[in-house]
Amino acid sequence: MSITVLLVEDDPELAGSLADYLMEVGFEIDFAFNGQACLELCKDNSYDVLIMDVNMPQMDGLSACQILREQHGLSTPIIFLTARDTLEDKLAGFEAGCDDYLVKPFAPAELAARLKVLAQRKSNTKARLVQLGDIEINKQTQQVKRQDKTIELHHIQLRLLETLAQYAPAPVSREVLEKELWQGEPPNCDTLRTHIYRLRMAIDKPFDSQLIKTIHGKGYRLAIPD
Repeated sequence: MSITVLLVEDDPELAGSLADYLMEVGFEIDFAFNGQACLELCKDNSYDVLIMDVNMPQMDGLSACQILREQHGLSTPIIFLTARDTLEDKLAGFEAGCDDYLVKPFAPAELAARLKVLAQRKSNTKARLVQLGDIEINKQTQQVKRQDKTIELHHIQLRLLETLAQYAPAPVSREVLEKELWQGEPPNCDTLRTHIYRLRMAIDKPFDSQLIKTIHGKGYRLAIPD
């Protein structure tokens, strides 16, 4: 699978030659020639990595990066590609939210290597995040959000939600859930029902739509809206 890159560079000649090289080695390239155009493209498209110059017309790279991070919540890796080479310049880039910083002139092969590392980092992050409808489960931080509101769950309820999410939207039998939570031997016969109830109170009651459904004779399922 190819890596999709948004190249934000106001020098058409540099952008063209760099894009030619990156496409040769397997990247897919989209272009923006200033920070404002970058913001517009990121609204409607998903990229694996952003390459961004700092000095650009209309909106500089530092401002664009900061807006993407703070206002748009964009987590896509960003690498600055710039002639600004002082320590202060680099610190300003990282403070704005970049993930890497490469100074011009540079070797295209080095840039390609850095892009692959950043794209892999994004891929690993995605694997730790489960997004189903308006609910998000972060397996790394063990944090759950619904409609951007953080939900505190007991560790058993979190494992219960993760199991329902793994099979969603199919129903999960009581036996499968009990095996996942207690190796098939729950403390008592009502324990699973109690945790289902508490999970519903946490992720369903405060919201308009109900996600956890009881399927009679089959178990429970996470009903994700289309």
